[in-house]
Amino acid sequence: MRSAAATRRPPGGAGPGRPRRSRQQARARRRRRQRRSLVLLAAFVGTVTSVFLYLNHPWRQPAPPTAAPAPPPAVTPAPSLLARTPEASDSPPAAASPSPRSPGPSPSAKKSGAPKVPESGPGTFTVAQEGVTGAGGGHPYRVEVENGSGVDPDRAAEDIAAILADPRGWSRGGTRSFRQVTDSSAGLVIRIGTPDTTDRLCGAFDLNTRGELNCRGDKDVMVNLRRWQLGSPTFDGSPAEYRALIINHEVGHWLGHGHETCPGPGRPAPAMMQQIKGLKGCVSNAWPHTPDGKYLGGPSVR
Repeated sequence: MRSAAATRRPPGGAGPGRPRRSRQQARARRRRRQRRSLVLLAAFVGTVTSVFLYLNHPWRQPAPPTAAPAPPPAVTPAPSLLARTPEASDSPPAAASPSPRSPGPSPSAKKSGAPKVPESGPGTFTVAQEGVTGAGGGHPYRVEVENGSGVDPDRAAEDIAAILADPRGWSRGGTRSFRQVTDSSAGLVIRIGTPDTTDRLCGAFDLNTRGELNCRGDKDVMVNLRRWQLGSPTFDGSPAEYRALIINHEVGHWLGHGHETCPGPGRPAPAMMQQIKGLKGCVSNAWPHTPDGKYLGGPSVR
């Protein structure tokens, strides 16, 4: 039989139960160390994350430079085309509402080097002096050019004299002649004027030239500066060639010829045809006769 002394546990927890408690305590210590490590790791990760977010917050980033707005594209006004209106003549225009003046230039004005045409001038004219023949036979005529038009009167008179003397013109190879004068003996006065002046002088004969056309009234032929300088959008030729048509057409009226129309497709348009109104199948032509004197006419227009 064990004595009481033999069964008493020694102080300090020695004895058979001590190893179990030691293992439990060790595990508890490891768990505490693990928890502390996790807490420290979480704190470290949280600190790093906070610093990263702080450094990369949008309000800390420099604003990107604002690009200057692109300038709007340049807009080029579309050019207006010349209204194709009929030529004025010595007959009053048909009763109709007049066409407004075209605000844009003629297509021929767009060609390189085309002269600028002033719309208006002072209404005063300079008489051409060169080429005057004085006394002699033939129809006396005078050439005048509006001041400030940009056309030299003597050069214009030279062009007109060549047209009137051409065998394809109204001289018909010498059967009719013209001579240039400077005084009131002229039975034919050819004036080159700005569109506004042409409108005013033609309007005195109840002719509506609309800022675009030429006219003949009594002994006066008014040549629109625009037509003299730029030609016509319907005429297949240079402005210099169209000048021949202007003179031949208006002088033809002065000689008593009326309007004519196209004699047939592909044939030369008569000089007395209103070619600016359209060719109706004919081809452009500035002369009333062929070089051998044959008249290039067509059906009369009443």
